[in-house]
Amino acid sequence: MISVSGLTKKYGDKVAVDDVSFTVATGRVTGFLGPNGAGKSTTMRMVLGLDRPTAGSVTVNGRRYRDSPAPLREVGALLEAKALHPGRSARDHLRWLAASNRIPTSRVDEVLELVGLEAVAGTRVGKFSLGMGQRLGIAVALLGDPPVVVLDEPVNGLDPEGIRWVRTLARQLATEGRTVFISSHLMSEMALTADHLVVIGRGRILADCSMREFIAEHAASYVKVRSPQRGQVADLLRGAGADVTPVDDELHVQGLDAAAVGELVGDKGLYLHELTLVRSSLEDAFMTLTSASVEYSARARTDQAGALR
Repeated sequence: MISVSGLTKKYGDKVAVDDVSFTVATGRVTGFLGPNGAGKSTTMRMVLGLDRPTAGSVTVNGRRYRDSPAPLREVGALLEAKALHPGRSARDHLRWLAASNRIPTSRVDEVLELVGLEAVAGTRVGKFSLGMGQRLGIAVALLGDPPVVVLDEPVNGLDPEGIRWVRTLARQLATEGRTVFISSHLMSEMALTADHLVVIGRGRILADCSMREFIAEHAASYVKVRSPQRGQVADLLRGAGADVTPVDDELHVQGLDAAAVGELVGDKGLYLHELTLVRSSLEDAFMTLTSASVEYSARARTDQAGALR
């Protein structure tokens, strides 16, 4: 378990993390989300004792990470995948880490196979692609078979097979009863991977809840209706108290669920060609929640006629 209490980090006058408190529980995948500059990486560095908090505290399984006698056996972490000596082979990089943490050398080959790097174990890591470096970083995180795993953007640079592999791995680690804490900008993957979400913006917690609760609270949903008698259907639904918005040849209905819409229309003998519940994605919900916390925002360029370029 990771317990964060009143965590604050200042760099001069800039507050990077502002009185943040949350818990990363065992047996589930906790996704850590936020726009660029929100304070995610700073928070993760403080969890691992790499940055000293200005205020507050962080404990991992009841004690500070830096007080652990064998850190890699307590917490496996991936923060900077390319923080490697370019002249060492993948195997040698893992071997010296194993020796320094009293981890059996046999574990090196186990994690190389687990991450799919056994064929290039003797290759100098300076020749590795970004994706290969990510896999080696994950191998380092798993080397000590730790109960807590912290991964910062683990799918960065991976191909679709690698992304699916990381997703499966995270779920498996949580099923084994470990604490899994992952940050990512890839919302589609977080939607498939995380059980719980901690969302941060401008250094402050914006949400700390289950994935289901987050979607229910922050994602819009509506019933899409298509009918050859669109005007009559719209008047009927508005009369029942629904909010009806015409969009092209559709009606977007809020305030009534799909079953209620179908029953009302059917009772009046009107026709329906489509009746679909549409839910917003995790990405939509995230963008809605964090819209006021985005530090850098780009706008599309338009030509003189106003057309999108």
